[in-house]
Amino acid sequence: MSTNTQNRFESRYAGITLEGQPHALSAWFVVALRLLMGGMMLFAGLGKYAFISGEGFNAAGFLANVDPASPVSGLYAAMAANPTLIEVVNVIIPATQVLIGVALIVGGLLRLAALGGALQMFAFYLGGWEGDILAAFDSTLIYAVLFMALAAFGAGRILGADKYIEQLQVGNQKLIERFPKLRYILG
Repeated sequence: MSTNTQNRFESRYAGITLEGQPHALSAWFVVALRLLMGGMMLFAGLGKYAFISGEGFNAAGFLANVDPASPVSGLYAAMAANPTLIEVVNVIIPATQVLIGVALIVGGLLRLAALGGALQMFAFYLGGWEGDILAAFDSTLIYAVLFMALAAFGAGRILGADKYIEQLQVGNQKLIERFPKLRYILG
C-alpha cells in the first residue's frame, strides 16, 4: 500500500483555515468518482438521442412545467415558448452531456468539462426548485458540487489525459508553462 507523506489539503478564506491530510487511497476514489460522473453524463447524453432511446429529446416539457416557486420559472417558460431556442437547446444538452462524459472518463480538459457539468446541473436544480428547505439536498445540486470537487482535486491529472497534455512541449517549454491560463481548463 502506498503512503501519503507530502500531500496536504489546506485553505484559508475569510479568516478560516481548513487543513487535513488525504488518505493514501484518496487518488483512487477521485478517479472512481471521475469515471462514475463521466459515465453518468455520457449515458445521460446518449440516452437523449433518438437512435438510442427510440424517441428524441425535447426540453420544452421540462422548461414549460417548472414550479412557479422556482426563481427561473419565468425565464424557463419563455424559453419553452420559443421554438427556435428549444431546437438549439435540444441539440446542446445531449451533445454537451456526451462531451462532458467523455472528457471526464479520459480525464482531458477536465476543469472545463467539470464547469460545464456543474452549470448544467445547477440549471436543472433551479428548474426543479420547489421552494422548500429540502431543495438543498436535491441530487442535481449534489452533482454540481461533485463536479466542482473533481475540478478542485485536479482529477484530470490523476490517471488522466490532462497529466500528459500539460507536459506537451511547445517551443522548448511545457504547454502549461507557455500558456499558464490553460490551468483553468486542464487539471
